[in-house]
Amino acid sequence: MPDPIDRRSFAAFTASVVLGREALAADTPDVAPMPHRLPTEAPFTRDYPPPGFNPSWKNPQINRLLVQDFVVFAHMDLGMTKRLLEREPGLLHATVNWGAGDWETALGAASHMGRHDIVEYLLENGARIDIFCAAMMGQLDAVRAFLTLQPKLIDAKGPHGFALHFHAQVGGDRSAKVLDYLQSVKKLDLKPVPFLKKPADKTDPPKKPADQPKGN
Repeated sequence: MPDPIDRRSFAAFTASVVLGREALAADTPDVAPMPHRLPTEAPFTRDYPPPGFNPSWKNPQINRLLVQDFVVFAHMDLGMTKRLLEREPGLLHATVNWGAGDWETALGAASHMGRHDIVEYLLENGARIDIFCAAMMGQLDAVRAFLTLQPKLIDAKGPHGFALHFHAQVGGDRSAKVLDYLQSVKKLDLKPVPFLKKPADKTDPPKKPADQPKGN
């Protein structure tokens, strides 16, 4: 099974596909820094009657940049994930809206990266497990229970559109039985995970004695 992703591989993939180059520029010296762009809220005007209940908003929201950083670090950095959660425990359930309906929590980030260590830390602190996390962690009984409750979850998409089968793939040996089960429910043509290290090719023939360096 593939080895866990390293930071450079994650940065190169994520910068080009999901988060934008500026999100991880500090960890990718080969990528030129770009100006930081703040998210913008889409314009909206109610075309329906407002709800009868008006929330009071008693407490300030957690800073959006802090939430963003926490979710980004949860992809690949256990130390920083711990540091920020200790600073602000409310981050545990915080969600980033990357736009176009792409919502992501720290648990979702660690799950689709195959980071068992970060997932375990978040779960120990009370993160809410979902079917994607269960698949990556090899929790076969939990995945079966979710799909029994709602069979259409077999086609559900997690953060950035990553499918349930994909989460089982990145879990490695730990989630191999989950992947087999998902394939029995719905067979998919699985492609190699683009940002995981390829396993060593064990079919390569051994070097011949003549190819070995000669001793003195």
